Amino acid sequence: MSSYTPPVGQQPARRARPLWLRSAIITVCIVATLLVIELIDAALRYDLDSAGIEPRQVDGLDGILWAPLLHADWQHLFANLMPGAVLCFLVLMTQRFLVVTGIIWVVSGLGVWLFAAPYSITVGASGIIFGWLTFLIVRGLFNRDLWQILGGAVLFLVYGSILWGVLPSDPMISWQAHLFGAVAGVLAAWLLGARDRRRRQGAETTGVSS
Repeated sequence: MSSYTPPVGQQPARRARPLWLRSAIITVCIVATLLVIELIDAALRYDLDSAGIEPRQVDGLDGILWAPLLHADWQHLFANLMPGAVLCFLVLMTQRFLVVTGIIWVVSGLGVWLFAAPYSITVGASGIIFGWLTFLIVRGLFNRDLWQILGGAVLFLVYGSILWGVLPSDPMISWQAHLFGAVAGVLAAWLLGARDRRRRQGAETTGVSS
């Protein structure tokens, strides 16, 4: 029996993984990364947490970059993992993950740096989580998409109660990260919604003129 191998240019293209599978794989990788970082932090007796955000200290600005990757202890991490993994997957499914997360990361961190209590150090991914949640809840309003609005309503029913965390309560919990993360999520939805509407209008104009 003879076999035939087509030339390189004629080989069939590999089928791309579906979006849901790619999103699930990336979510698992992010969760695994956070677990590894926490394991290293615990082995170092949580010395890494000193790299968190130090309010109004110039040398604490780099904490904006590191804080969402660090957690005070395992309990703190696990409290964020479940809602974080679900919301991370859903944001990945929107194919806006990098832009949305970047806006939330920076705005939430700056809010903490500007307004958190002096001599404190803030760590944790909760600001990112609050931003993802508000982005998913309101993006349908800015996109004027009925299905996205309905999806946001379902998310609000499931996770909306955690939004009370934007209010000051426990001094050990950074409500500033929650508040500015939530604000950043709305900001991201507004910016991306406006950009998408301009693109649609441009495409419609081009279609009419042609």
